[in-house]
Amino acid sequence: MHSAKLFLILGSINAALVVMLGAFGAHGLKARITTEMLTLFQTGVHYHLFHSLGLLVVGVVAVQIVDSVFLKWAGWLMLAGIFLFSGSLYLVSVVGIRWMGMVTPFGGLAFIAAWILFLIAIIKAPG
Repeated sequence: MHSAKLFLILGSINAALVVMLGAFGAHGLKARITTEMLTLFQTGVHYHLFHSLGLLVVGVVAVQIVDSVFLKWAGWLMLAGIFLFSGSLYLVSVVGIRWMGMVTPFGGLAFIAAWILFLIAIIKAPG
């Protein structure tokens, strides 16, 4: 499968998931977890949303910049960041697995690296 199509699929799936998780947080968790944990959950949703859109942007750009290793790595790191950053916040806030909070910064680093690699892909693109 072409990387552009793959990242468009992954972005779309994650965008749908983030809407479901946001609704779950707003309607299903509000009365079940503390305000602090709900805020943590919402932070996960917030970053999940932005990076779902980031995956879609990577897919769209990959149509123009074909076979860019930097662009592919940017997409994979965005996906990893969603799992590590948002996923760890979801687990800490809903399930109470506190040690997962140690994973969150690695997701943040993956997000940062993804956007830097995206920038490099754009700079190195012909034209």
